[in-house]
Amino acid sequence: MSATPEPIDIANLRFLVVEDHGFQRWALGHVLEEMGARQVLFAQDGESALEILRAPGGVVDIIISDLDMPAMDGMEFIRHVAEAGTPASLVLASGLDKSLVASVEMMARAYGVTLLGALSKPVTAEKLSEVLGRHRPVSLKPPPAADTVFTSEQISEAIQRGEFTAYYQPKVDLATGVLRGAEAVARWQHPTKGMIPPHAFVRTLEASYQIHELTMSILRTASAACRHWRRAGIDATVSVNVSLVSLSDVSLAERLTEVVESEGITPHEVIVEVTETAAASHLGKVLENLSRLRMKGFGLAIDDYGTGYASMQQLTRIPFTELKIDQSFVRNAPTQRSSRAVLESSLEIASKLRIASVAEGVETKEQVVMLRELGCQMAQGFFIAKPMPAADFVRWAQDHARA
Repeated sequence: MSATPEPIDIANLRFLVVEDHGFQRWALGHVLEEMGARQVLFAQDGESALEILRAPGGVVDIIISDLDMPAMDGMEFIRHVAEAGTPASLVLASGLDKSLVASVEMMARAYGVTLLGALSKPVTAEKLSEVLGRHRPVSLKPPPAADTVFTSEQISEAIQRGEFTAYYQPKVDLATGVLRGAEAVARWQHPTKGMIPPHAFVRTLEASYQIHELTMSILRTASAACRHWRRAGIDATVSVNVSLVSLSDVSLAERLTEVVESEGITPHEVIVEVTETAAASHLGKVLENLSRLRMKGFGLAIDDYGTGYASMQQLTRIPFTELKIDQSFVRNAPTQRSSRAVLESSLEIASKLRIASVAEGVETKEQVVMLRELGCQMAQGFFIAKPMPAADFVRWAQDHARA
């Protein structure tokens, strides 16, 4: 298991406290200063906070915002922060009902804001220290512009040129810490724009029915990597995501088997991951494909469990071997009763159906302790390791085995 992330350097971070109550605004600033913060800005509501962010030099690393404020409340402020593409991380500090705050948390994430957590008032240094530890500075290398649009032809040509590769995120046994597998995630190494994230190309390929080309490319790369792991003494399966578009092709199982075996491994070493939405669509063809994949020895994982519809129905229809619980429930379970209930029920279902349970998006030691107590079998997430290139994964796995 990975060590706890190193503490952040608070002295070099710039904070913006958004709070309408004067004393609480002062008190929060005092807590930050006691923790070592040297750059703290203050705003009494959302409007004045936006003025600070829009001003020349108004770069802020972390925003700590109340919700119930006059003029512009915290919800509207968060929406404006998201629409402006502000890179700052956000901490909610509120005395409102926890269920309401939980809804705002989901709203913030839906808007694409980097939310570190929500704190109940009064905010203490201990509470604040825990959430601030989740902050990760924005990369100095600028990402591709949000409005960059790639055509299906451009993406397909990039696949043919070999610009796509797989990164691997480890999946470990929570009870023993032993490495069990790795999920292969597609990465586009663009020659001029740098690393392109999946959301910039997956939907385009799905819309043009060309996603299968990428899937087969990643599967071939991942299968070759898995063969190399075996030779290096690393006993780990590899997981590959398969799109709904590919699942509607009844020849899928045969084609996946051919690729895997041509790279020198067996289907038993590969797990095919599908989302709940895919599992619920085009039922006849999907069931035919997934049943045939299981018959050939592939593992089957239902991904992002709990975010789709009729989840339990899919588990009775399809011979899944692994249930991957969506990271939102893992992240919120320590503080949200509803998320913990979904997490507990998901683990209970997996246990009763004798399906392996995997928690996604594990980011803190607190989450690891909770998951162990609830009987979750495996976990993946930044607390364990980020997705990494094949060579780095081999080194990580070997170091992890010796730890």
